[in-house]
Amino acid sequence: MTTSAPLAPVDSHADSSRTLGRRRRSAPGGQNRRPGFIVYGCLAAVVVGGMFPLWWSFLIGSHDSTILSRTSFPWWPGGNFLANAATVMDTVPFWRATMNSIIVSTTTAFSVVFFSTLAGYAFAKLRFKGAAPLLVFVIATMAVPTQLGVVPLYQVMAALGWTGELAAVIVPALVTAFGVFWMTQYLRQAIPDELIEAATVDGCSMIRTFYHVCLPAARPAAAMLFLFTFVLNWTNFFWPFIVLGPQNPTLPVALQQLQAAHFVDYSLVLTGATLATVPLLILFVFAGRQLVSGIMQGAVKA
Repeated sequence: MTTSAPLAPVDSHADSSRTLGRRRRSAPGGQNRRPGFIVYGCLAAVVVGGMFPLWWSFLIGSHDSTILSRTSFPWWPGGNFLANAATVMDTVPFWRATMNSIIVSTTTAFSVVFFSTLAGYAFAKLRFKGAAPLLVFVIATMAVPTQLGVVPLYQVMAALGWTGELAAVIVPALVTAFGVFWMTQYLRQAIPDELIEAATVDGCSMIRTFYHVCLPAARPAAAMLFLFTFVLNWTNFFWPFIVLGPQNPTLPVALQQLQAAHFVDYSLVLTGATLATVPLLILFVFAGRQLVSGIMQGAVKA
């Protein structure tokens, strides 16, 4: 008489998990579907299109002033970039302008993030009369062109004796309507009302609630706002060109001095533009990982 081996138990949960995984991988819109050639091709095109202006500036800046008269597109870099960079630094107050740009961009970026987060928290979570019309008024100011306020703003700065000083560039940019709108919309969704009520029940004041509840939740949006504001003020030319003198310029204003009245040496101008882009690249290299991690952390928490 023979005895048959006992049957192995069937793990229905494991089978269903494997079946569900296969269905997700095979589904046209599954979450685990890997990007195809079209996605990578579009990303490559975006990267090439974004890097081309910087590469073009470096190509022209690495040759002499006659390169554009000899060819419309130099395919290979020349050997004059360091010499052109030294000429740029000797022609304009490059290092002073770079330090001025760092001071202006960093100060305004921190200020915009702080004040915009305060205002955004008030508009998003505090209840007071006139909140909605006041927010609409703040947003409506973004429709007013900057050029319309140049004359009265310059008169104010002249009356204060700030013309030619960095304060004339920093103070008008301490808070922006876009920053207030950005933080209001983010905090309205990121912070539950129950969390604020719990902090109030625990005895937290309004300031402590803002510090312990709002600021940690606002980190992803604040990081993006800081980056946008820094880049905007680093590349700003219009108002600093009007209110600052040639002896105390920011970097875009200083590079404008490379253009002569009747002749523009494009190799020097584009060398200066390349040098002005290097600090932004360094910022993205060192802050990019923390920026992405903050965004992902906020997305997971939300």
